[in-house]
Amino acid sequence: MNNFVVEKAGFSGIEIGILQSLREVPGFLAFTTIFILLLIREQSFALISIALLGLGVAMTGLLSTEAGLYFTTVLMSVGFHYYFTLQQSLTLQWVDKARSPLIMGRLSSARSVASIIVFCGIWAGIEWFQLDYVWLYGIAGIGAVLVALLAWRWFPAFPHHEPQHKHLVLRKRYWLYYALVFMSGARRQIFMVFAGFLMVQKFGYSVSDIALLLLVNHVINTPLAPRIGRLISHWGEQRVLALEYIGLVFIFVSYAFVETGWVAAVLYVVDHLLFAMAIGINSYFHKIADPKDIASTAGVSFTINHIAAVVIPVTFGLIWMVSPSSVFLAGAGMAVVSLGLALMVPSKARLKAVAR
Repeated sequence: MNNFVVEKAGFSGIEIGILQSLREVPGFLAFTTIFILLLIREQSFALISIALLGLGVAMTGLLSTEAGLYFTTVLMSVGFHYYFTLQQSLTLQWVDKARSPLIMGRLSSARSVASIIVFCGIWAGIEWFQLDYVWLYGIAGIGAVLVALLAWRWFPAFPHHEPQHKHLVLRKRYWLYYALVFMSGARRQIFMVFAGFLMVQKFGYSVSDIALLLLVNHVINTPLAPRIGRLISHWGEQRVLALEYIGLVFIFVSYAFVETGWVAAVLYVVDHLLFAMAIGINSYFHKIADPKDIASTAGVSFTINHIAAVVIPVTFGLIWMVSPSSVFLAGAGMAVVSLGLALMVPSKARLKAVAR
């Protein structure tokens, strides 16, 4: 996307900043999912969201003006954020509590497989067929719309085990889940914004280098994520989340002082792989939640997660201008806070008793 907006639309830093901000707005509005569910079933809404995402992607290559790119970015972002919220909600509603870590691990693996296919498709389209951006975006977007249509035609309408509340739900007893979700959003911004920037600015990694690292991440995550799901089922959410945050403390401190490019690349890959352990957050919520709260809480939690998407890049960007190392040391501090929260998650035995 960044290459396209610079090459075809001549975007400067200002326009890119506006584009990124507009992209995050639908994430803040994820809580509105529950109001739309007054009018339409969740499964149908999820398929419509996939179609909206595909439509936005398909139109991107055709609308290479500033206003056009703002429009298509918002359109695809609306589809993505609503779909991701609904996917989380439906997974927790349809899957047995005891098996949710296993299923979420498999879903993470499936997303990695899809990412590998897309990476290879884009590379082949550019290197072998010299496809223009219009064709790349068009093929990807139309493919997503076709997936939505096929799912609507061939997949059954799965029944809901519990009718969902059709109003916003904020409960005091979910406070730890909300806190973990917020800190997870902050951690994601450190990786997405500043770890990548470190690789480019300090070590001179090119776009293709970063793409290769992401491909490596997905190749490893494909077999790893289901195993992490099994690990959560065996150890419990508390231990696995604690392991993730201990690892993050080490990684963020290492980011702050790393001086070798290949070491930074290893840190980048391990950092990404630790994301798979975060399924323990949703697994924990699944075991403590009132089944009727799941749809509403999925939207609220996605909104909470996106608060960091605005706060962290701006504030930490100012810190970066003075001291890049301080950004990662602050990230290590946030990981310590997350570790403290993770240790407050009930043990496996206590959660098992609550989930009954």
